[in-house]
Amino acid sequence: MLHVGSMLKRNVAVALLTATCVAPNADAQQAPTPPPGTPAPAATPPAPVVVSPEVLPDARVVFRLYGPQATEVAVQGVIRGRTPMVKGENGVWEATVGPLTPGAYQYSFVVQGVQITDPRNQAMNETTTGYNSLLVVPGSEMMDTKNVPHGALAQVFYDSSVLGRPRRMHVYTPPGYGASGDRYPVFYLLHGSGDSDQSWSALGRAGIILDNLIAARKAKPMVMVMPAGHTAVPATPASREAFSKEFMTDILPFVEKNYRVRTDRASRAIAGLSMGGGQTLNIAIPNLDRFAYIGVYSAGISGGGGGRGAAGSSAAPAAPYGEAWEKQHLAALDNASLKKGVKLLWFGIGKEDAALANSQATADLLKKHGFNPVFHESEGGHTWPNWRDYLVIFAPQLF
Repeated sequence: MLHVGSMLKRNVAVALLTATCVAPNADAQQAPTPPPGTPAPAATPPAPVVVSPEVLPDARVVFRLYGPQATEVAVQGVIRGRTPMVKGENGVWEATVGPLTPGAYQYSFVVQGVQITDPRNQAMNETTTGYNSLLVVPGSEMMDTKNVPHGALAQVFYDSSVLGRPRRMHVYTPPGYGASGDRYPVFYLLHGSGDSDQSWSALGRAGIILDNLIAARKAKPMVMVMPAGHTAVPATPASREAFSKEFMTDILPFVEKNYRVRTDRASRAIAGLSMGGGQTLNIAIPNLDRFAYIGVYSAGISGGGGGRGAAGSSAAPAAPYGEAWEKQHLAALDNASLKKGVKLLWFGIGKEDAALANSQATADLLKKHGFNPVFHESEGGHTWPNWRDYLVIFAPQLF
C-alpha cells in the first residue's frame, strides 16, 4: 500500500504532465454564452509531437518528456545517477546522454521527485519494485534484432504446489519448433536479485542472442526457460530454499510435460546471474545426475546461511557458511561417477565486481573436490553488459 504522502506527490506529478491535455467534462455546467461581438478565445495550441527515446547515429540518446507545468525533471538509470533535463519553450523537457555502448538499458523519469516511466515508450522491464522503460542501442553483432529466423517467446503460467499459488515463467522456443515435431535440449536461465522472469529476455536480450547464435550455427537450437526466482520479496532464507524445492518439484516437471524437450542429463543446462548464480549452485550440485552444463555469472557461495545462494554483493564468502554448504553437499561434491557427467562448469565475472573474491573462492572449493571449473574473468563489474556477454560465450558450448 502506498503512503498517503507518496500518493499525493505522484498525483501532483501526473497532474503537472496532463494539465494541458485534460478533456472537458461533458457533465459539467455549460459556460454562459458570450454577448454578440465578443472576440472568440484563442485556440489552445496542440501539444507538440514528442519522440522519446531517440537514438542518434553516434549512439547518443535523447530523452524527452512533455510537462509544461513541471518545474524539475531528470532521467535516471541509463548512466550512474540522475541527468537533469532542460525545458524548452514548447514545454518539452530534454536531455542527451552518451554515446552508449550497444545493448539494452532501463530508465525512468523523475518529475518533482516522483519516478515515472516514459509515456512515449511502450517497451518495459519488470522489476520487483515496478516497471522501468526499456531502451535498446543497436550496434552489437549478437544482440541486435536481425533478418534471421526468430524463435517465439511466451509468458507461461503454472501452478506451484510448493508455494500454493500460480506462478509465471518466460519460455523461448527456437525457430521451427512448432512445425518440426523434434525434441530439443533445454536450458534453464535464472535472473538476479531485483529482477523478474522477464528480465533475461528484456534487458538480457536472451531470445535475440539465441536467434543470432542459432542462425550463425554457433549454438544448437534449444528451449530456454526463464523462471521467476523470487518466491517472496524481500527474500528470506526460507524463500530461497523454497525456490530450489519449487524448481525440482514444479518447474522442471512442468517444462518436461508441456514442451518437447529431451529429458536425459546431457540435454539439460542451468545457469544464472548474481542471485540466480547462487540458485544455480544450490540446484545443480545436489542434482548432478540431472545437469551436464552449469553456468555461474557474477556469483558464488555467499554468507547468510539457510542455503542462501549468492547475491553477488559480498566480496568474499563467510567461512562458516562456506563450510556448512560444503558439508551439506559433501556426498555430491565427492561423487566421482556424477562428476564424470559434468560436461561444463563455467564461471564468469568482471574484474571490478564486488563478488570476484567470492566467485573465485567457490571455484577453488569445487576444484578441491575434483571438479574442473572454467573461470572467465572479464573487464567491468556487476552489470548487464557482462551478463549478456557471458550468455554469448556460454550458450555455444551447450549440447
